[in-house]
Amino acid sequence: MIQFEHVYKKYPNGFEALKDINLTIQQGEFVAIIGLSGAGKSTLIRTINRMHDISGGRITVDGTEVMSLQGKELRRFRRKIGMIFQSFNLITRTTVIKNVLTAFVPELPGWRAALGIFKKEEKLSALEALDKVGILEKAFVRADQLSGGQQQRVALARTLAQNPQIILADEPVASLDPVTAKQVMDDFKKINQEMKITVLLNIHHVDLALQYAARVVGIRNGEIVYDGPANQVDEEVLNLIYRSDKEETA
Repeated sequence: MIQFEHVYKKYPNGFEALKDINLTIQQGEFVAIIGLSGAGKSTLIRTINRMHDISGGRITVDGTEVMSLQGKELRRFRRKIGMIFQSFNLITRTTVIKNVLTAFVPELPGWRAALGIFKKEEKLSALEALDKVGILEKAFVRADQLSGGQQQRVALARTLAQNPQIILADEPVASLDPVTAKQVMDDFKKINQEMKITVLLNIHHVDLALQYAARVVGIRNGEIVYDGPANQVDEEVLNLIYRSDKEETA
């Protein structure tokens, strides 16, 4: 379970990205976060694994207070949380399987990490992860020879190799064409349903959010203005989430 209690985030320039966020996400949920650019969607996701520290309040994951973690404890905690980015973050000049195997590097002895030596069970786990996202046949192809959608699937396979309890996705389909975006969203849905992994993603495409997520959280100006079932998001709710400051003061 992920729990936000009165969470604030203020950047050094004075910008308040999150304002009094109270939010609980149960294990196994599929939650989409929507809102205008700059509303706080990415900041909210990135506070869960301490990519961004909060300025006030409390975040707990399965009872562990995130801000209390340091050093090895923080690194161990992050192993339970997969992170998917818009930009894929692959090593494009090497093979797909070697990209997936990087998921194991943080736990390897230094000499094995330096030499790129992996055990048979680690290689089998990497291949299994690729199979789960439907690109096992690309295992020994260079990553830069794949399409954008295939590269995002490699990133997802790399995350699955961690055996995470939670997957955070920061605009994972923003750079993909509509057909490919739906294919990647299908993968997220399958993983959520079959593996019971919590999926929390922020997404620009409202139609995909409503189609795939069971729950939608709408953020405007750093505040949650809607939290409820995706099938109850109507035009009135969307107007509330996407209303700009200019419209509000007009």
